[in-house]
Amino acid sequence: MRSWIQLSLQDSLSPIITIISSFHDLIMITITLVLTTIRYIIIFLIINNYTNRNLKDAHKIELIWTIIPTLILLRLATPSLQLLYLIDESIQPNLTIKVVGHQWYWRYEYRDFPNISYDSYILPRTLLNTGDFRLLEVDNRIIAPINTEIRLLVTASDVIHSWTVPALGVKIDAIPGRLNQLTFTIKRAGVFYGQCSEICGANHSFIPIAIESVNIDSFIKWTKSKF
Repeated sequence: MRSWIQLSLQDSLSPIITIISSFHDLIMITITLVLTTIRYIIIFLIINNYTNRNLKDAHKIELIWTIIPTLILLRLATPSLQLLYLIDESIQPNLTIKVVGHQWYWRYEYRDFPNISYDSYILPRTLLNTGDFRLLEVDNRIIAPINTEIRLLVTASDVIHSWTVPALGVKIDAIPGRLNQLTFTIKRAGVFYGQCSEICGANHSFIPIAIESVNIDSFIKWTKSKF
């Protein structure tokens, strides 16, 4: 049971990952139905003893096995294109955070608050508290308000990194000399983790991401404490 749970997606933290999870379920159901049908046809052909030596063509069946796959692909393509549009869409973000990837840590700069910028390093094992996750906990988390559209501007200073948080459904490359952006909205409070998904060097596994989502009042108090 534990292994089966590890194969599933994480609990949804943003509206985008909710849609991604629904699309994933649709694809898996479609694949299951297609494979079941093909398996039935193969077994039927193996155990069937009837033959027709005079059968040279069958236009109807050829038409059917051309049209049905086309309809299936169209059924999958429509929500896929809608999802791609939603992921790239950015409408009046309320908060902008610039993320800079380094070997091997992240730097966060709150563009709406010029005095708030800090580096985020992995916590060594000797500094972990009870309940902390090894290789995932950092000394400075991203503090983000819930129910707020947040825009990330992502780049790197040395090599290609990848800023990824599965619970948010976001994954974007941090490329030197290039500025990529993504937006997301956090639905609930909590602490959520991610890791760099690009093999960026020897210490690739030691560049984690930690987001602490709080209500707007707590976020305002946190920003005031930084001035």
